[in-house]
Amino acid sequence: MHTQTYKCEFSVGEAVGQLVIWVLLTVVTLGLALFVLPYYFLKAPINRTYVLDSEGRKIGQLAVEVGFTDILGHALLWFILTILTLGLAYLIYWQSVMKRLMNATRTIPL
Repeated sequence: MHTQTYKCEFSVGEAVGQLVIWVLLTVVTLGLALFVLPYYFLKAPINRTYVLDSEGRKIGQLAVEVGFTDILGHALLWFILTILTLGLAYLIYWQSVMKRLMNATRTIPL
């Protein structure tokens, strides 16, 4: 039986760099960037994840295939829901984004 495992190579440095960029974008856009932030925060580690064979060799890479227009449409809907629910919908938005990203994730052979 062949087993496959996953290895994420997303570094702490990449996470800090991403955090700095998103803090700046949030300030500049007066918080509006927070509605696309979950997509990019969650997408980055997924895209740096590799599929390993039973001997630990990389045989594939995960790739999220979601475009900015898809993100924007989904974010706009949840922005409206967040306003209507006085911010509570934003907590559920993260899980909704994760579901969309996982459904859009493919394995690319190396």
